Amino acid sequence: MQIHQIKSKNKRKKRKRIGRGGKRGAYSGKGLKGQKSRAGRTSHPIIRESIKKYPKLKGYRFNPVSAKKTVVNVSILDRFFDNGSVVSPKTLLEKRLIRRIKGRAPKVKILGKGELSKKLIIKNCEMSESAKRKIANVK
Repeated sequence: MQIHQIKSKNKRKKRKRIGRGGKRGAYSGKGLKGQKSRAGRTSHPIIRESIKKYPKLKGYRFNPVSAKKTVVNVSILDRFFDNGSVVSPKTLLEKRLIRRIKGRAPKVKILGKGELSKKLIIKNCEMSESAKRKIANVK
């Protein structure tokens, strides 16, 4: 037996088509005038308008908090680190210059605001162009 050979036990009930003469009367069960009595009417739920105003997100795994970087300026590194010390997200957490985000060490970007007078070793941190120049030019 094939799927197209299967027949239903019950007969199909035909859909009632209203508004085409017969014993349905003047308004055919649609009430009086208005949008709801017209053919092809569509009324959207009220909540739809508010839902459409929300910004679209990039999938259900999109998490804008984890995508952000923590910013640290060169002037702060000069104030809190000694000459020749290593700067990494771990050491920045130990000195409480940055905070954990959801229990993890965040991505760190070093910016070039301020002056730097000490030589530092930087690991696992992104740097802006001005910060790279200032770190490389320290004597």
